[in-house]
Amino acid sequence: MSKIRVALVGVGNCASALVQGLQYYGSCQKEEECLGLRNLLLGGFHPKDIEIVAAFDIDSRKVGKDLSEAVFAEPNNAPKLVDVTPPNVFVHKGPILDGLGEYTRKAVKTSSLPEANVAGVLKESDAEIVVDLLPSGAVKASQWYAEQALIAGCAFVNTTPNFIASDTAWAHRFEMAGLPIAGDDLIDQVGSTTLHKTLLKLLSMNGVRITQTYQLDVGGGTESLDTLERTKDVKRTVKTQSVEAALPYKAEVVAGSTDYVDFLQNKRDSYFWIKGMHFCNVPVQIDLKLSTVDAPNAGSVLFDVIRAVKIALGKELDGAILPICAYAFKHPPQQVSLETAEKMFADFIS
Repeated sequence: MSKIRVALVGVGNCASALVQGLQYYGSCQKEEECLGLRNLLLGGFHPKDIEIVAAFDIDSRKVGKDLSEAVFAEPNNAPKLVDVTPPNVFVHKGPILDGLGEYTRKAVKTSSLPEANVAGVLKESDAEIVVDLLPSGAVKASQWYAEQALIAGCAFVNTTPNFIASDTAWAHRFEMAGLPIAGDDLIDQVGSTTLHKTLLKLLSMNGVRITQTYQLDVGGGTESLDTLERTKDVKRTVKTQSVEAALPYKAEVVAGSTDYVDFLQNKRDSYFWIKGMHFCNVPVQIDLKLSTVDAPNAGSVLFDVIRAVKIALGKELDGAILPICAYAFKHPPQQVSLETAEKMFADFIS
């Protein structure tokens, strides 16, 4: 199979997990060897077929460095899982735009190097998929990089909660350019939103009537800090709508990030509370806590998304690719059930 040539926008914790994952799973030959990976092969593509050919960031500790070094540079605090073989891909300086908030400004050391011609770099590197891993609050920056992808003729993956793939105007622009786009707001492999939806679905199927439920997250890392300052409300809206879609009836639902705790580093604690009624109107209540490491949670899903977008390119599909969006993102252009999303994605791959 041909290589899948990917450009990363933002060399943060998620980029670190992705790059380390490519090293970790690159030599796996059998399903039983790839513990923690949902699909070793997807549409004939192996993780080793994914090749990072360009990367962009604004931090002086990353810009100009080889990607293998940059993914471990501060303020990244994702765990080091493997040693990464240098890919001879050096991080380019991108524009700041709204990529820095007041809270994260102290954590990031802005590079004084000149900004790269991003569209030019994408073309020179023969990138075919741009993956947006910017902070949640970087609305203008995410849109700007989507524009650069269009100029360079690249597909676009938006992992942020900023509405691009789910925005009809943006989706139409990629459709007119003959390019696929996928988003918005990547689902974690072991994510609080997916777990919450699964629990509600299971309870409802067993005759429990959910009346009230919430899911609240506390995390460390720059993404949690940026969320606290700039995107707490939008992430709550996205997560709440996604969770509500799991119920066939109306209930009081609140879901979203709430706070930042620095010593959690790249860890995240999610708290769930579910209240309902079951047999003879007897009340039932559930309290749960989920603890995860944030960055690796994105790895397996990103592997699937990147390979699926490559398949979309091969099929010459354009615009927002609903099977990918519904399968891997919290805010697709159209909300569907987990079962429907899984079937749509499987049909698309096959």
